[in-house]
Amino acid sequence: MSPFTVTRTLPADATAAALRADVAEGLTRTPKQLPPKWFYDARGSELFEEITRLPEYYPTRAEREILIARAAEIADATGARTLIELGSGSSEKTRHLIEALPDLHAYVPVDVSESALELAGHALLADHPGLTVHALVADFLGGLTLPDDLPGPRLLAFLGGTIGNLLPPERAEFLASVSALLSPGDALLLGTDLVKDEATLVAAYDDAQGVTAEFNKNVLRVLDRELGADIDPADFDHVAVWDAEREWIEMRLRARKDLTAKIPALDLAVSFAAGEEVRTEVSAKFREEKVRTELAAAGLESRRWWTDAAGRFALSLAVRM
Repeated sequence: MSPFTVTRTLPADATAAALRADVAEGLTRTPKQLPPKWFYDARGSELFEEITRLPEYYPTRAEREILIARAAEIADATGARTLIELGSGSSEKTRHLIEALPDLHAYVPVDVSESALELAGHALLADHPGLTVHALVADFLGGLTLPDDLPGPRLLAFLGGTIGNLLPPERAEFLASVSALLSPGDALLLGTDLVKDEATLVAAYDDAQGVTAEFNKNVLRVLDRELGADIDPADFDHVAVWDAEREWIEMRLRARKDLTAKIPALDLAVSFAAGEEVRTEVSAKFREEKVRTELAAAGLESRRWWTDAAGRFALSLAVRM
């Protein structure tokens, strides 16, 4: 087998079709909403990388701290020969796991961006020439089929707290699908951001430099470029609020005035009243018991729980019951 292969399971036009469907449904409902995955064009990815370096945005640093401190324990607990990463992006944090797994044979990054997979895969092989990288261009939320020839035990990693972007029914469906992928001896490594004081949480999503505001507004630029929309990001304010009852942060875009946005690709005109908001992201925060309960509901048993020194973020290791 070649040390680097890419398998595309998404049809060539799948991304464009999904964008059209999400915008048509999301901007004609009440209240309006857009999925957070549309932040991430090239510019959005650059902005997010900048966000991870901001003093207010702790999750990336906290998770990296855990990975550095606990990678050897994760390796000992799993003995993984295959590492599968969902939403792998640059695979930067995953390097700590790869370097700690002595018997690792294959790395399977899964992402919707083929260019990101190519860059990360070749960079990893330059440092780990004995590794086999089989990249999958796929939307793991739409169901995932793994290659048949992956040696076990397998460790499936879903890092970054991305699971918090899913609403509770979506999380349940996702975790059930992950459970179905695991065989005896396999494990799931899950990253979750933890509940903490409101000021810290809101600041992480509304930084003083305004980088997160630009990131939030980038979804409008994606609509303008891909769908021919005439939405001016300057007509919207970035809003981040903590929902204490649901224990999640919501990012929203709030119209600064009455306006009508035309979206020619959808033959659609969308009216916004002054002050009307579009929800662009939910980021749920967790407690240990909640994570254990949701994993158990999907047939997964939580075996290990690690946090950073400040208790801001957690990694949990689970196996199929």
